[in-house]
Amino acid sequence: MRLWVTAPCLAICTLSLTSQQPAKSPRSAPKAQLVAPLVPPRAQKAGPQTPQVDLPVRKVVLYKNGVGYFEHAGTVSGNQRVAIDFTSPQLNDVLQSLTVLDEGGGRIGGVNYNSTTPLGEQLKTLSLGMSEDPTSTELFGALRGQKVEVTGGPSSGFGGGTVSGRLMSIEARTQKIGSDENASSIEKFFLTIVAGTGAVRVIELTPALSVRPTDSSLQGELDRYLQLLSTAHSTGLRHLTLDALGTGSRQLRVSYISEVPVWKATYRMVFPRDFNGNAIVQGWAVVDNTVGADWNNVQLSLVAGAPQSFIQPISQPLYTRRPEIPIATEAQTTPQTHEAAETVAVQSEVVNGAIGGPQRVPRNIKMAQNAPSASFGVAGAEGFHGSSSGVMGSVFGSGSGNGIGGMNNGVYRPSDAIAEGDVSTNAFDDFFQYSLTQPVTIHKNESAMVPILQQELPAEHVTLWSRNEPRPLRAVWLENKSKLTLDAGSFSIFESGEFAGEGLLDPIHPGERRLLSYAADQAMRVKITDNQGKRTLHHLQIRKGLVVERYMDVSSMTYSATNSGDEDRVVLLEHPRHTNGWTLDEGAKPAETTADLYRFRLTVKAHASEKLEVRERGPEFTQVSIDPNQNTNVYLLDLIKRVPDAEAQLKPILAAQAKLADLNQALADAKKQEETAAADEARDRENLTALKGNDAARRFVDELNHAEDLLQSTRKHTADLEQQKAVAVENLRAEINALNFDWDATIKN
Repeated sequence: MRLWVTAPCLAICTLSLTSQQPAKSPRSAPKAQLVAPLVPPRAQKAGPQTPQVDLPVRKVVLYKNGVGYFEHAGTVSGNQRVAIDFTSPQLNDVLQSLTVLDEGGGRIGGVNYNSTTPLGEQLKTLSLGMSEDPTSTELFGALRGQKVEVTGGPSSGFGGGTVSGRLMSIEARTQKIGSDENASSIEKFFLTIVAGTGAVRVIELTPALSVRPTDSSLQGELDRYLQLLSTAHSTGLRHLTLDALGTGSRQLRVSYISEVPVWKATYRMVFPRDFNGNAIVQGWAVVDNTVGADWNNVQLSLVAGAPQSFIQPISQPLYTRRPEIPIATEAQTTPQTHEAAETVAVQSEVVNGAIGGPQRVPRNIKMAQNAPSASFGVAGAEGFHGSSSGVMGSVFGSGSGNGIGGMNNGVYRPSDAIAEGDVSTNAFDDFFQYSLTQPVTIHKNESAMVPILQQELPAEHVTLWSRNEPRPLRAVWLENKSKLTLDAGSFSIFESGEFAGEGLLDPIHPGERRLLSYAADQAMRVKITDNQGKRTLHHLQIRKGLVVERYMDVSSMTYSATNSGDEDRVVLLEHPRHTNGWTLDEGAKPAETTADLYRFRLTVKAHASEKLEVRERGPEFTQVSIDPNQNTNVYLLDLIKRVPDAEAQLKPILAAQAKLADLNQALADAKKQEETAAADEARDRENLTALKGNDAARRFVDELNHAEDLLQSTRKHTADLEQQKAVAVENLRAEINALNFDWDATIKN
């Protein structure tokens, strides 16, 4: 139980703590810059240092799984050092994906970053033995045996003043408060202090009590402990440096991935007052720049897909578990007796965790299955230039732009409508991306709506009705005739200059048509007025006891739609689709077919009603197994009524089943008689035993003999019936196996 008391806090506050400079708040955004080149110390003193040069972000690719690909590019000269600052969470992603390319023939001498030791490992260097999240009891436990000075005011419980001595223990006591009926318990804590004179004082721990260690070295330990806790709670800045070694001026490119907010797609569909069959579809991508660095004139690409990605704390030092082997101690010699010698097999002990043995995976690492290696690595220089021959080129295709257009602090204005060709699309693997041909500027800690589509697309207003959703819905039947895949997102509908509804859409690929519902249609009512079905047996087949009946089912369903509005309606009726050989009869033709549905178009005039009949037919079958252990007489007799030609084939089986049924009944009666005879025989035997030596026992002797004769007779009869049943079962099974019958409604074999 954690103890929230004032005294421990006061004890810590009274320590002579060394003042600490406040930690500088690190930037959450990766920002790369060039620092002084690598030269000897004397040369640095003699000549001026190379000025710092920014290595700006030139390319950003955002994914739907919450990661972003960033590419920095800049010029370096000679031996130069590039420094990039990250936070610890960002550094983990960077170390997994960092790729550096010196395009001027140089090389990267190394990548270094400042490491941090986990808090738990740092606390092991202190003698206090306290954990990362200590309680007040744990604090006083760490002070046991140390010299302390206890000071309390008048309300401290020991008359005030100061008590000095060594802290022996802290003890919890439960005390009752109130009468027996309404008594409650409270837990109090007491310190035991042993003075230098040997006097023992037990002092209650109250808010007015102050405990101060008098040992200066112990105060230093507590100060160091608090300093470690404070450092662990602050976000540390990780400084990564890259040594670019070479001669002359050349281009350096650095790429990596980092966690970013997921970009979102949203659309607007505007229908003109004079409808011409098309709607203006405007697509936007909501992008958030929370990495802390400005994106100035960056090439932005948005990928609709989620490549596998994970976080692994590889920037943290890792400590593995080693086996702990006890130290061997020498046993003391004591008098003992000795048995005769025997051969004893010596077994070797395998220490779990030794070299070559089983190892334990640290808990702070999540192992990923089938994780791709170097998912965001750069294969070559072509990838940075957008060539389709390189890995990066196939994934992160680039386009050329003529400057910044339509940007005001990173936000596009609605008037900055993009034209066809401003956004290119590139499909790869299971993903597709939007690549803006014009550079984009989004300042740090700002968001932007980036246009990805503006085009007139064929769209039709319809009313959608389904049996799963009886309430009719207003919908747009949209056909994507653009060259872009419309990513999943929200959409809004505007009709006659006003808002009409909104909804969600799944990805729509080029050339695909999709229904998008956005509002309830209160003017339409749709119901099923007639539902009929007819089943006709077409074929019967019997093979070795398996009866298969094949039918042709014909179903008819009539829909009625009523339009109470002032405008005509086009209603799309969703009808369930059978996929096991069923077909539609001539008549109604579906306007669209899905894997599970037919969609029928029905035009309904204003203030009128229309009906639609959907007729379809398809095969159905029923299977029945004729088995000697089951009585199928009722089913077979019904089958003969439906297929009279089967009577001659089934008559032997019916006779064999009837005989087997009679034997089963006779066998059941015989077993009942046997049970009755056995009970009479047992009763007569008990009576004879009770009257042993009595004259009346002679009568029970005769009855016992008669009962035994009857029991033997019934048992013999039961055994005969069992044999007859076995023969009947074999005869029935032979008749079933010999049955081979086919009947067709048209051929009638």
